[in-house]
Amino acid sequence: MRRREVLRSLALTGGGLVAGLLVSSCGDDRQAAPPGGPGVGRRPGLAVADVSRARGSASAQPDAAGAVRAFAADLYGSLAASTSGNLVCSPYSIAVALAMTRNGARASTAHQIDAVLHAPPLDKFNGGLNALTQHVDGLAGEQVRRDKTKATIALDVANSLWGQRDTAWRSAFLDALARNYGAGMRLVDHRTRSAAARILINRWTAEQTHGRISHIIPPGVLDDLTRLVLVNAVYLKAPWEETFTARSTRLRPFHLDDGSQVDAQTMSAGLSEASYGAGPGWKAVRLCYAGRRIAMTVVVPDGRSLDELESSLDGPALTQVMTGPRPVSELYLRLPRWRFRVQARLNGTLSRLGMPIAFDPSGADFSGMTADEQLYISHVLHQAFISVDEHGTEAAAATAVVVAASSGSSRSVVVDVDRPFLFVIHDLQTSTPLFVGRVSDPTG
Repeated sequence: MRRREVLRSLALTGGGLVAGLLVSSCGDDRQAAPPGGPGVGRRPGLAVADVSRARGSASAQPDAAGAVRAFAADLYGSLAASTSGNLVCSPYSIAVALAMTRNGARASTAHQIDAVLHAPPLDKFNGGLNALTQHVDGLAGEQVRRDKTKATIALDVANSLWGQRDTAWRSAFLDALARNYGAGMRLVDHRTRSAAARILINRWTAEQTHGRISHIIPPGVLDDLTRLVLVNAVYLKAPWEETFTARSTRLRPFHLDDGSQVDAQTMSAGLSEASYGAGPGWKAVRLCYAGRRIAMTVVVPDGRSLDELESSLDGPALTQVMTGPRPVSELYLRLPRWRFRVQARLNGTLSRLGMPIAFDPSGADFSGMTADEQLYISHVLHQAFISVDEHGTEAAAATAVVVAASSGSSRSVVVDVDRPFLFVIHDLQTSTPLFVGRVSDPTG
């Protein structure tokens, strides 16, 4: 099925909102004409490039995964230093949303985004992320555990663009996002109906995240100067390879950083499929999900504080955490259950990481999107949700970029996770961090 047919089938259906108009584009220099004609009115159509999604570049995938790992370490370090309490984010979601935006950036704006994302040249990055996303999509489906029981992993990644319907979007920009990110542009009226556009974007995000991220765009963010919203959504529901027994879960003390303690519902089990590793100031347990292609690695400080551990977590260290654990003959684990969500506005974080010009109304250059107006990033919004229990993990995340016009060992190991810790949910083959966070208080 061609990409434009897929996009037509995915158009919004609620309230009779689907419009049959597609604005076809091709080539690098022309602009996609703004929609017009009968039947468009205030109803969103799709402005899409008449190209199929490419298969991606397998040779560029390792560099793309490496870029996401390096970005994840920088992002988490900045968020950890500037926030307190429980934390979860999806570096993968944020990286994909920024990569889509990067396709419309030029000059210094593009160079700064590239540096923050640790990105290779744009064509290579697009092809590598495309291949990586399709690899991640392939991790979903029915899985067979070692004990021959079956379980299903749900893992969905989706992208969408919501552009101003009377803006002449450049064809090369639409082509690149359709070819590499499977994203067509839904045409809405931000100028006069920004509240309606917000409802549509939030509805789409809620559907993609199975209701876990219901309002990625809060009131007051979109206005008559908004021209484009780029959204990435990620949803994961994965049962453990070895489940915990609920009857073994009980209240146990969990020691907080301030010296106090809380009683947390703590799971416990002797595991034969887990892996264990240790490094400078940390020890880690890798817990596989069914099928042994995705895992969660739990990282506990050892001999130093959580702050010290977080500050040392650069790209190579994060890679070591994900790849270092090795199988042990038996591992007894106590792990608290946790469930929370985090909302973050990332303008300040991304500016500090090195891309301030993208947020400057007078200095940003997104002329690769349109020649109609000077554009800049007004908001980068992120939400993430995670729930971990005896059966497995459910996690969801969404990122919205709002663009506006300027006015193996054989030993037995015991690990007791009874103090604040980090976690990374990652693909085992590419070590791509899908979610990363910390648990400061599992009861919070």
